[in-house]
Amino acid sequence: MIDHAPATPAPRRGIGFIFKGKDGLRAGWSLAIFLAIFSALMVVASVIIRPKPPGPGLPQPLLGSLVPEAAFCVAVLVSGLLLSLIERRRFASYGLRRERRGKDLLAGMGWGAAMLSLLIGLMALCGALVFDGVALGAGAALGYGAAWFGFFCLVGLFEEFLTRGFLQYTLARGVAGLIASVSPSARSARTIGFWVAAAVFSVGLFAAGHISNAGESAMGLLSVALAGLTFAYALYRTGSLWWAIGFHATWDWAQSFLYGVPDSGMMMEGHLLATHPTGAALLSGGATGPEGSVLIVPTLLLTILIIHRTLPRRATAFDA
Repeated sequence: MIDHAPATPAPRRGIGFIFKGKDGLRAGWSLAIFLAIFSALMVVASVIIRPKPPGPGLPQPLLGSLVPEAAFCVAVLVSGLLLSLIERRRFASYGLRRERRGKDLLAGMGWGAAMLSLLIGLMALCGALVFDGVALGAGAALGYGAAWFGFFCLVGLFEEFLTRGFLQYTLARGVAGLIASVSPSARSARTIGFWVAAAVFSVGLFAAGHISNAGESAMGLLSVALAGLTFAYALYRTGSLWWAIGFHATWDWAQSFLYGVPDSGMMMEGHLLATHPTGAALLSGGATGPEGSVLIVPTLLLTILIIHRTLPRRATAFDA
């Protein structure tokens, strides 16, 4: 006769199981709390900030665009910081790492200006863009150039942290946790989680944020989605947002100020050069600008290759 040991009862799960898992606060709750805090801060910012007339000698964008964008940055960064305290994680985990931040930021800025210039050059060679001359004097150029540079640095920081910072990190760990719960032996759970989150935020949210832009086109939205994946790849290689922030900032700055072309359908006040598109919109981008030109596709594919060759793969939370 064989004695059978009594079966060990399964551990009881308390109510805390609903809110916490092996990786701390569950991703769904983290996302909900972040969005609630961020939405509240954005409402407060919209109430506090009122349009003000520009001061003597100051270009209109400095107060009309720079201040609100700074408030948006504060809102998204404070939301992420509060969640890092709630989750008891390092704030740097959400992509704003200290390692190589200066080098990555400057490298991204250099490549952003260079790749946008390459795209403009290709369009000019194809006869899709014509230069009409210089539109600003030296003094105005310095004022507008500085104001727009500061503005687009804030745009890069805000959009990158919003779409590829906390939200990207949190959804990625949530998907990875689901995969691990179904198949504990799955080695690539974190990698799969990263790219699922990238598809949702870098493609979906990032492109959706540009739909309302006046003059936006289907080709323009496609290029925005491809740009989102390009920035996500830089994040995947380094675990850091700094390269993408720098690239994003100078790409937009070169479009809006340096070359005076529409940026996702929006023409900014105060640009150094005057240009106009000619010919088929498929090449010129039409009202969308260079991001609506089919020539942006090889430009961004080359950018992905540059990321692969110039950004060494670093050990990150996304490694399989």
